Amino acid sequence: MSPISIIIAFIIGYILYKFVFNLVLPMYQTAKQVRRQMGDIQDRMRQQYEQEQQYYQQQQPNNFGSQQPKPKADKGDYLDFEEIK
Repeated sequence: MSPISIIIAFIIGYILYKFVFNLVLPMYQTAKQVRRQMGDIQDRMRQQYEQEQQYYQQQQPNNFGSQQPKPKADKGDYLDFEEIK
């Protein structure tokens, strides 16, 4: 191999090295971290939803018997509207 081809090979190798370690690898790590954080957020939301459902299920039987029927509203005197020409 000639010295010029060796220098070109080193330059190409250096460019590939910089590309992989400065662009590809950080993007991969960031995507992996974001996926993990999204999974954590979804787990927390699911746990919160389940806790709320348990709370409402515990409260509903107690509230069901204590509710009283609403009294009917007194309509009072009502006059029909008739259009006069």
